Amino acid sequence: MIKVDKEFLQKFELNLDTSNPDSGEYPVNLLGFGEISIVVEILHEDFKDLALKRIPIFDTVEQVERHIKAYNDYNQILKEKIGLNIPDYGTEWVYTDLKKKNTISLYCIQKKHNPKSVCHHLIHQLSHEEEIDKLVLLIMRELHKVWKFNKSQDKYQIGLDGQISNWILDKYEVSERVYDNSKLIYIDTSTPMVRIDGIEAMEPVLLLKSAPRSLRWLLKALFLEDTVNRYYDWRLVTTDLIANFYKEQRPDLIPKLIDLINEFFATEATDFDIKPFTLTEMKKYYRSDANMWRFFQGIRKMDRGTKRMFGKRYDFYLPGKIQR
Repeated sequence: MIKVDKEFLQKFELNLDTSNPDSGEYPVNLLGFGEISIVVEILHEDFKDLALKRIPIFDTVEQVERHIKAYNDYNQILKEKIGLNIPDYGTEWVYTDLKKKNTISLYCIQKKHNPKSVCHHLIHQLSHEEEIDKLVLLIMRELHKVWKFNKSQDKYQIGLDGQISNWILDKYEVSERVYDNSKLIYIDTSTPMVRIDGIEAMEPVLLLKSAPRSLRWLLKALFLEDTVNRYYDWRLVTTDLIANFYKEQRPDLIPKLIDLINEFFATEATDFDIKPFTLTEMKKYYRSDANMWRFFQGIRKMDRGTKRMFGKRYDFYLPGKIQR
């Protein structure tokens, strides 16, 4: 379990400029971002080679401790019960305001990886489409482990975001090739999608904290349940994986990937009775998904503008225009 200096991390949090995280008092490399989080490397010797994912969505110690327990359980199940490869990990939480102590940021910590080895970069680097096919089949075989586990017992149900950007090809920088026995590492473990005896281990409604308070009820009614549920459905996770190639600017690969994955389910995962995918389905899904996230980002920008108008801090990082 990775441990870091909490006192230093608290100072970092208090001095973080969420609009320009790489221009604060403590220098950082911005490694990535999600819908509610950023991933940074703090340029300090005690944080060398660590990637920290900041999640500022908690109001109480009880909330953050529940999430940490779910996070630890999730990582343990992925690694020990299912057999996925995941990075070394750890957590630490700090207050965003030491006087009020009414908002908490959780930092999920992993060993930093070589950016060139993240699979959404590889699909632009690999010289042969056959190697991309191998890469996608490796991902499908890792996902197969998850849903075989879900099917084998009733106590735990595991969800996963299988998008191409959530996987690392281990030792890619050494061989710069993809082999049938290449090892993949799953890195998106900070959202602990695990149901224990049918009960969600995390508190999904907290994921809406980056939206204006007045609209959270609407987002909860329209999006939350469907958004969370789709990560427990192997067919929808696979749909998301394929359709994400539109966002990653490789739509040319999608027709062949559909054939490849249909063949996978017809030969390697026949007991799941997954209906074949179509190109029309992918286009429709991606348009709907992109429109949902544009809407979500739009209301977040509105909320940030309102908070700035009244001199309040906006705790979330909003990226510029995302090419979709």
